[in-house]
Amino acid sequence: MTTIAPTTGRPALHSPALDRLLAQLSFELRSADPVDDPFHPAPREALRKVWLKTAAPLPDDPALHRYLLAYATDHAFLTTALIPHGRTWLTPGMQMASIDHAIWYHRPFRIDQWLLHAMESPNAHGGRGLVRGQIFDEAGNLVASTAQEGLLRPKVKHP
Repeated sequence: MTTIAPTTGRPALHSPALDRLLAQLSFELRSADPVDDPFHPAPREALRKVWLKTAAPLPDDPALHRYLLAYATDHAFLTTALIPHGRTWLTPGMQMASIDHAIWYHRPFRIDQWLLHAMESPNAHGGRGLVRGQIFDEAGNLVASTAQEGLLRPKVKHP
């Protein structure tokens, strides 16, 4: 797996429309990629970096932080495999479903502080996509690794 260099520092804001959409979530998610526009996708290399954290502070319970990271990494992960095809989860008629999702924790972290999920998709073919990722804290330390395979295809219209 290629190591994706972390981007240190804090994330910039999205477009106002995307911020409104993400405000409905209990997590703050911010793209570190200036060309990552789910409303106007263009085919490009299957790489994505997303900053994430909870919207509110959490208690000092390491297990809670791990559970919530596993939940949060399922959000913008599989869609990375759609990037080379110029599609997103907002593309009309797209059908997506997780087949499996794994996470390995390497060191302690806090999900209520910014974490960077750097993702890549080495393969998306035949209605399936594979995505791998690395999660870094703001100091650039690798705190977790991720992998997901999923179903990616246009919905079939039946007469």
